[in-house]
Amino acid sequence: MDPILAFADWLVYGVFGYEAGTHAGDAINFFVYDVIKIFILLMSMIFLVSYIRTYITPEKARKFLGERTGIQYNLMAAMVGVVTPFCSCSSVPIFIGFVGAGVPLGVTFSFLITSPMVNEAAVAVLGGSIGWAATAVYVISGVLIGTFGGYIIGKLKLEHLVEDFVYKTFIGEGLDPETMAWQERKDWAWGETRDIVLKVWPYILIGVGVGAIFHGYAPEGIMAEYAGKENLFAVPVAVGLGVPLYSNVMGLIPIAESLIGKGLPVGTALAFLMSVTALSLPELIILKKVLKPKLIMYFVAIVTTGIIITGYIFNLIL
Repeated sequence: MDPILAFADWLVYGVFGYEAGTHAGDAINFFVYDVIKIFILLMSMIFLVSYIRTYITPEKARKFLGERTGIQYNLMAAMVGVVTPFCSCSSVPIFIGFVGAGVPLGVTFSFLITSPMVNEAAVAVLGGSIGWAATAVYVISGVLIGTFGGYIIGKLKLEHLVEDFVYKTFIGEGLDPETMAWQERKDWAWGETRDIVLKVWPYILIGVGVGAIFHGYAPEGIMAEYAGKENLFAVPVAVGLGVPLYSNVMGLIPIAESLIGKGLPVGTALAFLMSVTALSLPELIILKKVLKPKLIMYFVAIVTTGIIITGYIFNLIL
């Protein structure tokens, strides 16, 4: 059993006395679990990336990474996202590390879009739930949305809409990557980790808190009622209902399967799944500390359009 989940269960259901399966119990359990998980990932990834950066001069990094433009690199980043099973909020620390390391913004967005939407575990579960043909279309669609979404963002030249602290120099003043001792590298990496975490932690708590409320209290029946097969605008409605919610793709698959069983078209249900995983409100709240509002609007508009188109295509071919 996941040790973090075991701790969250013990704390919420054992110590606090909430009952499993209740709205309040599920919401608080979700909050405790995700806050711990995200902070562990955030600190681990920032420390690792920061430590590696102490071995690389800014000139070498920018020369190597700055040349990585072209849609093939967006595709590569999207494929990396497929094999890194993070939820939308957990992908943000990786996004910060990539941008800070000099990876082009559009390429980094391809990872950010695809990572929470598609992973190998989800593929296995989806295949058993909705069939392998629908699963293949879902995976290809997710990769394409990530690839072209990131490519479009890269072409728009929006680097100035990223907060300045993300574009940090690779090493601090007076430090030389050629001569730094192990302890200096570790201390510098820890300092970077501490500084970034102190900047983003309130947004993480707010974002996960919003997600926990929706996770515990949002009624599943609202989807079947407002996004049924008779509604021509069912796909946009499903996407609009999905964005405020927050869950990883594995947690959404049973809900998507249930909605399909209640008569919701496959494309509408999977568009809902995509919107929850790739465009959750908690993720956008956290990104608010990293990106300026205009860039977040571009991100949401591009990904939403891709998901809506995909949902309609799903409904036509499945």
